[in-house]
Amino acid sequence: MRKLKLDELNRATITEFKAQQKLPVAVVLDNVRSMHNIGSIFRTSDGFAVGQICLCGITAQPPHREIEKTALGATQSVNWTYHTDALEAVTQLRADGYQIIAIEQAENSLMLNEFTPDKNAKYALIFGNEVNGVSDEVMQLIDTCIEIPQFGTKHSFNIVVSAGIVLWDFFAKLAIG
Repeated sequence: MRKLKLDELNRATITEFKAQQKLPVAVVLDNVRSMHNIGSIFRTSDGFAVGQICLCGITAQPPHREIEKTALGATQSVNWTYHTDALEAVTQLRADGYQIIAIEQAENSLMLNEFTPDKNAKYALIFGNEVNGVSDEVMQLIDTCIEIPQFGTKHSFNIVVSAGIVLWDFFAKLAIG
């Protein structure tokens, strides 16, 4: 077996990416502090053709060298906005017809493998701060909460791993592309 060379991958240009069908998902980053995590989520969002990213609160904004280290240019392809807080972003997304979903460990959360997204709906997936998770104020506004099943001794995944797992699951279940 031979690994493919970069020029054999047939990746979309930024212009082609912006015009292609997107996953009906907005990723909301609620006070994410690590610029490497932010950049990695941009890159993952590019990989799954996410519709948009909402950067909220202390979440850093491009352009920034530390974000680009892991984004590798995805800040140019993925649409993004900045909001002073996640409440503002969630309020706007709800007005735009998005279902609001926290990715969090909470009472009555639904396990990711049990969640089936509606192909005709739009989803705002909220990922919280690396230490404190999704803010309590935002948790009061959600439609539902999804939890990633875990079976080890640790109580959480890194936010980038969580985003990758959840976005892959939505991508696979919605079968776009």
